[in-house]
Amino acid sequence: MKTLLFVFLTLFSLISFGQELPPIEKFTTESYKGDNQNWMISQSANNYIYVANNKGLLEYNGAEWTLYASPNNTIIRAVNVIGNKVYTGCYAEFGYWIKNKFGTLKYSSLRSKLDKNMLEDEQIWNIIDYNEWVIFQSNSKIYFYNTETESFKIIPATNTIYKIFKVNKRIYYHVADKGIYVIGSGQPKLVIDNPIVKSERVINIFENGEHLIILTRNSGFYKFLNGKIQAWKIPADTFLKGTNVFSSIQLEDGSFIMGTISHGILHLNEGGDIEYQITQKNGLSNNTVLSLFEDEANNVWVGLDNGINCINVTSAIKTFFDYEGVLGTVYTTQVFKNILYIGSNQGLFYRKRHAVNEPFKFIEGTAGQVWDLFNYNDEYLFCGHHLGTFLIDENKASKISGELGAWTFKQIPKKENLLLQGNYNGLFVLEKHNGSWKIKNKIEGFKNSSRYLEINDANQVWVSHEYKGVFKLKLNDSLTKVLKLDMETSLPLGKKSSLNKYKNEILYASEEGIFKYNESDKGFQRDSVLSKTIKNSEYISGKLVVDKNEKLWTFSKDNISYIENDDVTNKPVIHDIPIPSKLRKGVLGYENISLTSKNTYVLGTANGYITLDLSKINKIKDYSIHLNSVALQNKDEEIKEYAVSDESEFNYKAGILLFKYSVPEYDNYLEVKYQYKLQGHLNKWSKWTENTQVTFENLSFGDYIFNVRAKVGNKLSKNTLSYSFIVQRPWYISNTALIFYVLVLLIIILITHKAYKRFYVKKFAREQMENKQVIMQIKNEKLNQDIDNKNRELAISTMSIIKKNRLLNKIKKELKKNKDADNNVALKLIESNLNDAKDWSFFEQAFNNADKDFLDKIKKRHLDLTPNDLRFCAYLRLNLSSKEMAPLLNISVKSVETKRYRLRKKLGLEHDSGLVNYILKF
Repeated sequence: MKTLLFVFLTLFSLISFGQELPPIEKFTTESYKGDNQNWMISQSANNYIYVANNKGLLEYNGAEWTLYASPNNTIIRAVNVIGNKVYTGCYAEFGYWIKNKFGTLKYSSLRSKLDKNMLEDEQIWNIIDYNEWVIFQSNSKIYFYNTETESFKIIPATNTIYKIFKVNKRIYYHVADKGIYVIGSGQPKLVIDNPIVKSERVINIFENGEHLIILTRNSGFYKFLNGKIQAWKIPADTFLKGTNVFSSIQLEDGSFIMGTISHGILHLNEGGDIEYQITQKNGLSNNTVLSLFEDEANNVWVGLDNGINCINVTSAIKTFFDYEGVLGTVYTTQVFKNILYIGSNQGLFYRKRHAVNEPFKFIEGTAGQVWDLFNYNDEYLFCGHHLGTFLIDENKASKISGELGAWTFKQIPKKENLLLQGNYNGLFVLEKHNGSWKIKNKIEGFKNSSRYLEINDANQVWVSHEYKGVFKLKLNDSLTKVLKLDMETSLPLGKKSSLNKYKNEILYASEEGIFKYNESDKGFQRDSVLSKTIKNSEYISGKLVVDKNEKLWTFSKDNISYIENDDVTNKPVIHDIPIPSKLRKGVLGYENISLTSKNTYVLGTANGYITLDLSKINKIKDYSIHLNSVALQNKDEEIKEYAVSDESEFNYKAGILLFKYSVPEYDNYLEVKYQYKLQGHLNKWSKWTENTQVTFENLSFGDYIFNVRAKVGNKLSKNTLSYSFIVQRPWYISNTALIFYVLVLLIIILITHKAYKRFYVKKFAREQMENKQVIMQIKNEKLNQDIDNKNRELAISTMSIIKKNRLLNKIKKELKKNKDADNNVALKLIESNLNDAKDWSFFEQAFNNADKDFLDKIKKRHLDLTPNDLRFCAYLRLNLSSKEMAPLLNISVKSVETKRYRLRKKLGLEHDSGLVNYILKF
């Protein structure tokens, strides 16, 4: 038995290298920031994943992991999300977590509600929900917590409780050395006490119709019906009895997944056949499986002894990953006579088409680069190789040509025994003669590499060269030489461009689109419908592939697309399969896909291949995007959390505003991209990106609305997140500051008004004073002018009197010489004129006008002055000389001097005091 078991395990280990497995996404301790071991897994209503980890509770939102420390720093062994609460159990503690307004989980203990303390070293290993009850299972007790009354009911056990199960709305549990109990009417009842369940550890219990299926750790499956237990005979029995099963689940489709201690995961169908095994050698992170969980999308989450894995068990995609490096990079695949052939950079490999668990075998003699596999009428399989051309017969390769670099093969119309082959250095014709194929001839006149070629009737051949363009060749009837060679000028030169024939029409694909040859116009024209599969922003390759079902395949950055004609309208319809290039991991420009069965295709990759089942490609379901956190990071890199559901206010330029969001989607070949806009700052959608967070720095004050949406594959999320927030105005333009500014402005205006008023009052007074001064100056000038005029009049009158008296004195002298009687009359007349009081009166008036105060002042000081004395003083005031005064006084000059002397005495002047100076001082 041991020998058979060893042989079986060895064979199964070899088989595992040839398996096509569902995609697996791996999470390491570095990525989820927890400890190695993961004991239980659950999922919330919003599809977040929760894992009981040695270090605490792990939460995964599809973008990042968050670790919540255990409430008492012990290992969390159990987790179950029930409603909006995440229930956990650990050493001597159990309770629940619930999210606060910041999107962060907060813990509440239920231990305090117990009437009795938990036993020493008691640990919670499992949590299940049952109606209004949450059931916590430890080694020795089962705690029933009523969520409505918040009360507990406890069922103890004398022996160790291995595990509790919920089966068909009933609660079972397995007790060591006792058997399996069922809880009914609030009390436990022993229902299975068979030696098998007493000695073996029960891993899980499933329902199958009227009977139960019991999975044990080391003995495999058993059926329990009508009180009897018997082994369930299935093909996987031998393997199960030789391994140690630690965990298991039954999937929604009825199949089983089992996790082992050292042999990874085993997938059985409903009948017990082994579908596949996943171990550390072919994709699993670790061979010890501690927990299993099927999520809402039917992915299986695997809690490992070292890491967490997510397996897309129902995916339309399966992968063959060449972990051993045997196959290498796959460049071509082909099913021929029920055998799948794989051509890679390391040679040609084969296995039977449906023997998915068999390893690939190498065909001797084909080591090296394989470029193409060509199925000719299901009779011959040609292999285009770097070393030449081979004809393949099951597991044998016959070399029919040594011409290096056989790129491709094309059938020549109406010549069944001939094939046109494109090589590194031109075109060759292959011929079948007497049942065998050989090189007939090389076509002369063309030496360019011919990786892509197509042939029309009338010996017209098209050859595409990505660096030189498309050649149009006219061959002679014997296909030995080129009669005419032209370059097709209607086509753009394109990197990674290609040429192919689809529905009897020549197609050329490049970055500019897909062009179709128009026979009537003798040129290529861009096909607007087919070109929709090639977008400049997503262009990576112009490779075109036509499969056996007449589907045209194209390859872009984000999609694999195929085109087929609608059955009703016969118009081309484009189907996009959202598998990004970075996940396909193929060689750009060398993409290849081929039909292996009715709806299954093989797509070559850089380290194996993937299979694609079109019948399982369902329409992408609706996904929702969730806002996980809103935070503000200040200059000291301190982070403050804000409520994710309420409108928030942030200080102006207080730091970096951070939004985190995600779509909880776990398909390894389905890519999620995000797009955001910030109304009030950036009012247009950003470019699509895989980043699950965005930051904004130095936002100006105002009202904002942050919008973010997701695209899962090619489908938009069913919701667009909106988060409104306000960036507060800076303190210097706050309401308080504005009121202060208004008050200051009013004060300034008031002060300015008063200052201006005072200024203009002073200015007005100054201007009035200046005006008065101007008026006074004008008056003074007028007075001075009047004085000048008076003085002028006085001077004129004085001079007139002087001239008149002089003239009269001269006449008097002349008359005195003649003593006639008549002269006496004349002398009397002259005398009367010389002593005329009118002259004095006129002079006095003029003098008073010019110097009106002088005579009054001198009379007041010297009361004894006679009118003659005043007259003499007036003449002295005018600063007249004695000679000038003599005529005025009608006396001699000597008499004037005498008069001066007498006046000095009357005035009481000293001898040395000047008379004129004294007079002028008045």
